[in-house]
Amino acid sequence: MNGRQGKDKGGRPKGDPAAVRDITIGVRVNAAEREALNRKARHMGMSPSQWLRTAALLRKLPPTPAPKANREAYGELTRLAVSINQLARAANEGRAVVSPSLLLGVRKEIIQLQRALLGEEP
Repeated sequence: MNGRQGKDKGGRPKGDPAAVRDITIGVRVNAAEREALNRKARHMGMSPSQWLRTAALLRKLPPTPAPKANREAYGELTRLAVSINQLARAANEGRAVVSPSLLLGVRKEIIQLQRALLGEEP
């Protein structure tokens, strides 16, 4: 009988199988890009793989481009906002019948809609 039966084998304990990184994604870079990557990784005290993974998974990317229909609607809303702004100015100068607070509220809503169409956060 083996004297090690029933005893701990020793060595490194097994980790969470779901956390094991066993898939490789290849990324081609040129020599200058590789050196820049290595320099950034060294600066952060990371391996190039760790740095790439962190940069790719944690960095906030720019918003996706707005669809053409949204950009066209944005243009129409901009023209409308200019007209409302002119009405608001006239109301502030006492030349209009429309309430200035109503016009300013509508203008604020138009600006929020413009930002939403472009995918910007309020």
